[in-house]
Amino acid sequence: MEDRDELLMTPGPTAVPPEVREATSRPIVNPDVEAEFSSFYRSLLDKLARVYDTDDDVLVLSGEGMLGLEAAVASLVAPGDEVLCLANGIFGEGFADFVEMHDGEPTVHDAPADAGFDVDAVKKRVEDGDFEVATMVHCETPTGVLNDLDEVLGVLQDAGVLTVVDAVSSLGGTPVPTDRIDVCLGASQKCFSSPPGLTTLSVSDRAWEKVEATEQDTFYTSLGPWQDVEIPEDSPPHLPYTHSVTNLFALDASLDRLLDEGLESVYDRHASVAEECRERGRDLGLEPFAADEALCSPTVTAFAVEGRAGDLQRRLADERDVILSTGLGDLADDVLRVGHMGYNADPERVERTMDALAAVLD
Repeated sequence: MEDRDELLMTPGPTAVPPEVREATSRPIVNPDVEAEFSSFYRSLLDKLARVYDTDDDVLVLSGEGMLGLEAAVASLVAPGDEVLCLANGIFGEGFADFVEMHDGEPTVHDAPADAGFDVDAVKKRVEDGDFEVATMVHCETPTGVLNDLDEVLGVLQDAGVLTVVDAVSSLGGTPVPTDRIDVCLGASQKCFSSPPGLTTLSVSDRAWEKVEATEQDTFYTSLGPWQDVEIPEDSPPHLPYTHSVTNLFALDASLDRLLDEGLESVYDRHASVAEECRERGRDLGLEPFAADEALCSPTVTAFAVEGRAGDLQRRLADERDVILSTGLGDLADDVLRVGHMGYNADPERVERTMDALAAVLD
């Protein structure tokens, strides 16, 4: 496969840019004994906070993005806690599974998979319940729907409900309302275009208070050990476990790419290539799965293809060396997804992808 001119355009993992791949070849350091690691790690967290646009604590955990979803629930939800799970897709629904695993009481508030949340309906559900925590997804990657969460978060904030947002597929590609989010989850392999293996989080003071008040019955999936991590000036940091150093080097290079370009430019680039992708799709007779253009994510486009996704995916790979993703669950063969996030939010890469799709459809 190294000799193939293969174009990986899935919505995570994304293709990894050369400078990020190069960063993975840096010599290993031991974060437990080498004092120099502290200054690197402190700088990394500072860059991450700038991308998150937050003054809250930011964390990096060793584990794929799903670790963050479970860790947020495991750390904030005590047995018997009522949790409101806003869901218009698989990942929104999946939060309820984590809540049950940790003996919480989930209430799933469903919305159509191709639409967003009705603010008045959410407000009524909040008024009728006694929720400690609410979970939701910013970008439902399997359907390409970007949920407008501003008003919903305002309702929950006014009611004193802690908010957990899966922003794994949006963070670094489009603005995220982190100022209203108590735990905001990201991951290395999406818009950061870094190798899979790291979860990122921002954690508010209110969230830390709930972590302290909740008995932590796990270690690796608990945020508790990360609350008072010390990063001294002239000695190694006191981390809960040996970190994934090589992945951290890659993430650092990825963050440099974002910050050097400037976040506003990054967001504009994503919006522009997403619009181009959808326009090319419509020229081919394909419509986005999202019912409204305003709901289409700038990081991934899901085209409705009615039972053809698997066949199109195979032909694109075999005939054109272009790798796309299908849908998930009930939509597995009805949705074909183009990931134009991070390094792949590039006009030439999107153009080649859509040219390949046009050829296969012909």
